[in-house]
Amino acid sequence: MEIGVASQEREGNKAPQGTPGEVFAAFLKLGITSFGGPIAHLGYFRDELVVRRKWIDEAGYADLVALCQFLPGPASSQVGFSLGLLRAGPLGALAAWTAFTLPSAILLFLFAMVAASIEGPIGTGLLHGLKIVAVAVVAQAVWGMAKSLTPDRQRASIALVGIVCVVFVAGAFGQVLALAVGAIAGLVFCRSGAAGQATHLSFRVSKGVGYIALSTFALLLGLLPLLAAVAASQGLSLFDAFYRAGALVFGGGHVVLPLLQSEVGATGWVTKDAFIAGYGATQAVPGPLFTFAAYLGAVVGPQPNGVAGAAIALVAIFLPGMLLLVGALPFWESFRKYLTVQAAMRGANAAVVGILGAALYDPVWTSAIFTPKDFTLALTGFILLTVWRTPPWAVVLLCAAGGVLLTLL
Repeated sequence: MEIGVASQEREGNKAPQGTPGEVFAAFLKLGITSFGGPIAHLGYFRDELVVRRKWIDEAGYADLVALCQFLPGPASSQVGFSLGLLRAGPLGALAAWTAFTLPSAILLFLFAMVAASIEGPIGTGLLHGLKIVAVAVVAQAVWGMAKSLTPDRQRASIALVGIVCVVFVAGAFGQVLALAVGAIAGLVFCRSGAAGQATHLSFRVSKGVGYIALSTFALLLGLLPLLAAVAASQGLSLFDAFYRAGALVFGGGHVVLPLLQSEVGATGWVTKDAFIAGYGATQAVPGPLFTFAAYLGAVVGPQPNGVAGAAIALVAIFLPGMLLLVGALPFWESFRKYLTVQAAMRGANAAVVGILGAALYDPVWTSAIFTPKDFTLALTGFILLTVWRTPPWAVVLLCAAGGVLLTLL
């Protein structure tokens, strides 16, 4: 069994490999600047790692996005984990997850310790500006991926069907339905592409390792509740609650919030006011929304809480999604080499564009754009990203300051 350094082949040549340190630095930058939630994160990843650093091409990136959208767990973190694995092997994967996760986890832990919420016009404006920058980032991602992945009428139509699916079928099931319909449509309408044009991603994760990862996922999901009950351990109960929340959510992001609220609210571990305050703070920090678990683990009523509770909750909520990803990767690579699978992936990739397009409207647009001034600020960010090639972190700062200014006017 082997988990080795991954390789990416383009026209018969292996892409140069990086180091865990390089991966850590790249994802630390993303972890500090990636505001806006999981959909926006995919835009940041694309800009930094596909367009700028060229670690992977557009089609390969879309394949990873499609795979991670199919799996339960935090989709953007799973994509980042995969990119780290592709670039620098297992240590690169660990470096990517750590660097992308820790900034927001530390900020939310500190917030839990001082118990201070963001209030007043400046805090409100800052939060609003961060939501507006997400509009610009997601719009840039939709624009760029549409040009590459929906170049003809067939795939543009599949993207439209994807939008219809997620608009009329609420929740994570709508996303899964859109990808499934896109894959079926690709089998029918997208067979004309040349097989040699596909980007081949080899993660060198053996099937044995994949089986171990999938078995571990299932065993933990089934045995943790029993172990927690038998041992009467609050630490095990905390791990079980957050592991279950991470295992049962598709796409990550805001979908996990109702699950977390039922796990920690129904038990009385976290009060409703504390939960809502933490949720508000989570919107104001970069990185994955799953790091909300660090806040909840720090403020739960029974011990362990504080540093220990934050660490338990953080590891538990991310672990199931990563186990599923490692379990799926070896089989994904063998399946996608078939011509029929490539055709299905063309359709699924087009559906990803539709999913992103629908998300651009709801929740990104609907939660951020309320006035013509908001639209002007979002359009400014979009132009800076797409025309002026301004670094995303600079656009984040500009839109955050703009949101404060709009609130004070």
